[in-house]
Amino acid sequence: MSLIPRIFGDRRSSSMFDPFSIDMFDPFRELGFPGNNSGETSTFANTRIDWKETPEAHVFKADLPGLKKEEVKVEIEEDRVLQISGERNVEKEDKNDKWHRVERSSGKFSRRFRLPENAKMDQVKASMENGVLTVTVPKEEMKKPDVKSIEISG
Repeated sequence: MSLIPRIFGDRRSSSMFDPFSIDMFDPFRELGFPGNNSGETSTFANTRIDWKETPEAHVFKADLPGLKKEEVKVEIEEDRVLQISGERNVEKEDKNDKWHRVERSSGKFSRRFRLPENAKMDQVKASMENGVLTVTVPKEEMKKPDVKSIEISG
């Protein structure tokens, strides 16, 4: 299996090349090397978020399977930064349980995006349905500068 699609994504840009993403790029994060993250986070910290721009809004979609809306925070900071964060707790273990495989990740995640000038910061809406968080940031209509023709004399 090639590592290229996993590290750089498929048709979407990676945060490594995205000037609006404020996440730190860690090329070893997805490979699962121990010790590359703090003890509080895990691979869940690498939550995937799509950002598309429509004529009316910027739309963010995050896959957060198994999380309730109470376990997720959506915040807007003064300098036009959208932050999406949350935490999935480790499943409670019973001493009689025998685990054969543990692949579902847990831990904290936090993603930050600097929004463009045309974002209406006071009208942000968020909804969660079937484990998918959707954050909609409406856009202001950018006024085109008035152009006044000046007659040339002489």
